[in-house]
Amino acid sequence: MATKQFKAESKKLLDMMINSIYTHKEIFLRELISNASDAMDKLYYHSLQENLALNRSDLSVQITPDKEARTLTITDNGIGMTAEELEENLGTIAKSGSFDFKADNEKKDDVDIIGQFGVGFYSAFMVSDKIEVVSKAYGSDEANKWTSSGAEGYTVEPCEMDGNGTVITLYIKDNTDDDDYSQFLEEYKIREIVKKYSDYIRYPIKMPSTHSKLKEGTEDEYDQVTEVVTLNSMVPLWKKNKNEVTADEYSGFYRDNYFDYEEPAKVIHTKIEGQVEYNTLLFIPRHAPFDYYTKSYEKGLQLFSNGVLIMDKCADLLPDYFSFVKGLVDSEDLSLNISREMLQHDAQLKLIAKSLEKKIHSELVKLMKDSRDTYEKVFKAFGTQLKFGLYNSFGTKNDVLSDLIMFHSSNDKKLTTLKEYVGRMKESQDTIYYACGESVDKIDLLPQSDAVKEKGFEILYFTEDVDEFAIQMLREFDGKKFANICTDNIELDTEEEKEELKEKNESGKDLLDYLKESIGEGVFGVRFTNKLKNHPVCLTTEGEISLEMEKVLNSMPTNDQKIKANVVLEINANHPIADKLTALYETDKDKAGEYAKILYAQARLIEGLSVDNPTELSNMICNLMV
Repeated sequence: MATKQFKAESKKLLDMMINSIYTHKEIFLRELISNASDAMDKLYYHSLQENLALNRSDLSVQITPDKEARTLTITDNGIGMTAEELEENLGTIAKSGSFDFKADNEKKDDVDIIGQFGVGFYSAFMVSDKIEVVSKAYGSDEANKWTSSGAEGYTVEPCEMDGNGTVITLYIKDNTDDDDYSQFLEEYKIREIVKKYSDYIRYPIKMPSTHSKLKEGTEDEYDQVTEVVTLNSMVPLWKKNKNEVTADEYSGFYRDNYFDYEEPAKVIHTKIEGQVEYNTLLFIPRHAPFDYYTKSYEKGLQLFSNGVLIMDKCADLLPDYFSFVKGLVDSEDLSLNISREMLQHDAQLKLIAKSLEKKIHSELVKLMKDSRDTYEKVFKAFGTQLKFGLYNSFGTKNDVLSDLIMFHSSNDKKLTTLKEYVGRMKESQDTIYYACGESVDKIDLLPQSDAVKEKGFEILYFTEDVDEFAIQMLREFDGKKFANICTDNIELDTEEEKEELKEKNESGKDLLDYLKESIGEGVFGVRFTNKLKNHPVCLTTEGEISLEMEKVLNSMPTNDQKIKANVVLEINANHPIADKLTALYETDKDKAGEYAKILYAQARLIEGLSVDNPTELSNMICNLMV
């Protein structure tokens, strides 16, 4: 019997496909089971066309390991193949009978064709020295056997077979120092692979299982019994109608698959039809995993093709700011035989990702509206990531994220959204005021806070490093600009108050210049202000860099060049200290200079900043006391 050569060239091509398309050797079983499922779907479709009496429940896949013979057999009772189809489908690498079937027939609601019989089939050579395929087409009297030991070629010869279908026998390789091929003959490993990749194949996947069973009529005597068991659950939860699934089933699925001890805050179960069709089952957790804010955390959704797992964590389906979402996507439009590199350029995948982003956003907004307490728990766990999303997207995702972020507010010290803040604004107010600090209580102690609240304006408390950076990217919300109350760009005074302050600064210019000179390089300027109520001094900044930004940027280990904000020392024009400084400037300039240094150090401490020379500060205070 002559050996025929593969039409798709050489061993080099076969090796290249196996090694580049499939990362894990265990994938071969997923591919063969998927091909078996396709064959049974084709038979079922054929029965519908010809009005044949076929019961889908009679169709199944049988897996039989034989450790002694080192063979693994996968059997299906699907449509089978003729000798010509064996040569056409298996004699040409990357030739797909399933692909042609799918292309030649309109999509039917109850018929799924998963794979491409060709590329996937040859993954079996990763674990096999030789493969035999015995197949008999439905309605045919002839069976044929296809045999190959790799890229050297194959043979096709007539044989005997009862019933229609296909029997694939893999002659498993011997173990090497690097690879344990014997594991693919173990029951536990086969169960594990089927559960991981093929649990939701619509047909039962069966295997003989040997276990101990108590002898009837005895208390401690056991027999070894072999029974055929079904390995897969068959019906994916996400393919059921939502009204058929209970809350307990969703919670159980979530806990079992994503190892959480709490039920999810939100379940998103949808079927999308349009440019790309897919089912999705997503979960919003109530709390962050222990490693969520570490480099070791790996985002991504499980990606299925007709119930067959393609990838356990497909990162391309989720933007970083929604990386906390758990769940899966199952699409008929994605090829089963697809690599991670190919996924990155898959147009259908990008459409799914864009659709998921919109869906997750709308469901989070709905959760905020329907269950505020639950949303606040979610935000406390993942709000930092949403704010980083604003910052990292450089303003391109403002429409997605701006209505999801929250801050504590001086209104009631509770979390509030930007929309809620704007809804409470005075009619004439055009600015959203905020302040930065380590905590709400410390922000309340800032000298600037009293004046803003006294004017009747609400303050948002920014207590995380990312807050101000995120808002800088947002720039405005609902036409309202943002303003840091600790910078010079807020205007709370009346025109009369502004004019009075201007005259005060102009008349005291010599004094202010001298105070600036006495303090040294630490300040960009010194001036009088009206915005402090009872406090003598405060620090403000000019320009884009605030004091909080300076602290955050300079704390980064990669920042070699220290960032410096343009710091201004503001002195309360209505405080007795202003009169004291004016008098000292006329009678004792040196003393006025020391006062300026003490006031500057005091203002830095109020802002939570360090003092450059605490010894000098201590000595100056002691000199004042004696």
